[in-house]
Amino acid sequence: MVLAGVLWFLAIWGRLLGVEPFTTWLYFFAWWPLLLFLDGLLGHLCGKSLLWQRPLEFLRMLFFSVTVWLIFEVFNLWLLNWRYVGVEPRLWLRWPGYALAFATVLPGVLLTAEVLAALGVGANFSPRSCRLANWQPVFLVVGVICLTLPFLTPHFAFPLIWLGFIFLLDPLQDLLTGDSLTRRYLAGERQRHVCLFLAGLLCGIWWELWNYPSPVKWVYTLPVLNFGKIFEMPLLGYLGFLPFALECAVMYEFLKLMDGRLSPSARRLFYLAQTAFWIVMFLALDMRTVMSFQ
Repeated sequence: MVLAGVLWFLAIWGRLLGVEPFTTWLYFFAWWPLLLFLDGLLGHLCGKSLLWQRPLEFLRMLFFSVTVWLIFEVFNLWLLNWRYVGVEPRLWLRWPGYALAFATVLPGVLLTAEVLAALGVGANFSPRSCRLANWQPVFLVVGVICLTLPFLTPHFAFPLIWLGFIFLLDPLQDLLTGDSLTRRYLAGERQRHVCLFLAGLLCGIWWELWNYPSPVKWVYTLPVLNFGKIFEMPLLGYLGFLPFALECAVMYEFLKLMDGRLSPSARRLFYLAQTAFWIVMFLALDMRTVMSFQ
């Protein structure tokens, strides 16, 4: 945790003075120290350190994080809701930079949620359980609709990508394992949901706080709702971070489920396919959503 504080101080000092690598790579000095801080705090609060006690799981989360974020980048190739400016011009640095940046998304959100749970946030929020028979087919249909409409009516339906994978994958998770965020919600177990919502909002603020002063950043180009900006993000856009955190949890659990059920040879193909997907998407980002190089 002390190391994280030192790195943040150096990053702010370096950015104010325009010193490299803090200026160009400011995002990394915001997020990688945060992961160290969250993991250290989690270890202090409950003796559970992902980095030190479960390093392979931590590496898997980093790997899946790149894949998950690039799935949203697939939608953005069509929607163009955000673009990147000032990106590193040298490909041999730019592409690893993409991977290292996107690798922080899942651990940032999920570790924040775990820390909040360890602090007792939402522990007393336990309303009565409720019944919802045959919810899985309905959710699946809603998920397909949410992920289809943005391609058909992008001007108005673009926010649905921050909901679609919850409805699409959570019922599959439940059908395959008997456990899902929706099933827990219906059973009256709400702490996980509260912590994820709050984690999404906190991480969203952290993203935008560090993105704003950075010369290498993303900028939003929404077709509507582009008003009342706080940093680079329109005010209503912060609401999207709440369901996005649920999506992070659902998509991660689904990828873990797939990973655990594959044979060793199929698992190798599973990871090779994701790596090939990364390469294709890095090329697509360069061609479509990176507005300018330095």
